[in-house]
Amino acid sequence: MNALAPLAERIRPHTLDDLLGQEHITGPGSMLRHAIAGGKLPSIIFWGPPGTGKTTIATIIAHSLKAPFYTLSAISSGVKDVREVIEEAKHKPGAILFIDEIHRFNKGQQDALLGAVEKGTVTLIGATTENPSFEVNSALLSRCQVYVLKPLEDKDLVKLMESALKKDEILKQKKVTLKETEALLHISGGDGRKLLNLLEIVCDAGGKEIVITDALVMKVAQQKIALYDKSGEQHYDIISAFIKSVRGSDPNGAVYWLARMIEGGEDVKFIARRMVILASEDIGNANPTALVMANACFEAVNKIGYPEARIILSQCAIYLASSAKSNSAIVAIDAAMAAVRNAGDLPVPLHIRNAPTKLMKNMGYGKDYRYSHSYENNFAPQEYLPDAISGSAFYDPGKNAREEELRKYLKNLWKDKYGY
Repeated sequence: MNALAPLAERIRPHTLDDLLGQEHITGPGSMLRHAIAGGKLPSIIFWGPPGTGKTTIATIIAHSLKAPFYTLSAISSGVKDVREVIEEAKHKPGAILFIDEIHRFNKGQQDALLGAVEKGTVTLIGATTENPSFEVNSALLSRCQVYVLKPLEDKDLVKLMESALKKDEILKQKKVTLKETEALLHISGGDGRKLLNLLEIVCDAGGKEIVITDALVMKVAQQKIALYDKSGEQHYDIISAFIKSVRGSDPNGAVYWLARMIEGGEDVKFIARRMVILASEDIGNANPTALVMANACFEAVNKIGYPEARIILSQCAIYLASSAKSNSAIVAIDAAMAAVRNAGDLPVPLHIRNAPTKLMKNMGYGKDYRYSHSYENNFAPQEYLPDAISGSAFYDPGKNAREEELRKYLKNLWKDKYGY
């Protein structure tokens, strides 16, 4: 045992039976267990939040198969490193290549992997916190089985701490009483690695006898936890502060929290993607150009990268923060989805059904449908909702200049039907 290694590394499990959480992919009868037992493992991508066991499961697989095991980090490795591993793996049948944060590999780096994965020179295991559909090229993704990992539940996290206190040779030398766990669980946010790191810090802060309480954990955490941890709680707190500053029309707050993320090394695509979502969720039709700007920002920073991307991110954040706001788009779709769940699969009114065959026409499909462009102002009043929810208004235009124009236009068309 390496006494200098972090607690999470010292107690890392070596078998699936010792693993806590992720039973949906590692439990008895799971496809992954069958693949390991049969010694026929496909290339895999593990997608999930930090500290949920991606690296641990990869090492368990290698240990179980007794396979040559290579690891690369996408942060520090380039095409040259990938090619060197592949060349060495040609002489070691069954070799596994584990790439942490594979979403950070660019297209060239991912392409360098493709041939080796296709030929079976290596079995790839990638780990990512980002949606692989966006971050892994389609050719490589199509050759991999994607497994989604979930944040660890509180019961698993408590078991993890109890196990660490019992099994770790260093912590066993102290008398540690786990009296309260709420603060530990809250700060870790489902991240097992962060939980164990915090537990170790708290234990190190005491003497030979330690009673862990929420107050002690908060005191130690405030002194020891970094100002920005892009894989932990601060990551979520700061992106929340950024979004709320933009939503609250404060460009100064937005740029400050943007700077905090930039200084912390946050992924530019993560920041830009959040602004694309925000442009629809919080601005929407109050200023439709906001979505165009945010999407252009995403495309631009994806091509440019740091450090110049900071300028593009700043421009977009300031524009969005200074824009008129409306949440009418998200309110409308959420209300409509609630109606779908509550009312079930209501039949489509006959007059707006598709009628591609004579039988359907004889059954009344499309009968009495009024083609809007055949009428004055390209509009003919008719019902588009199922009878059971006829007249339901899901869209309520926001109180801003652009949507007030939409409100007037819709009211002129529909009169009082939807209450515009």
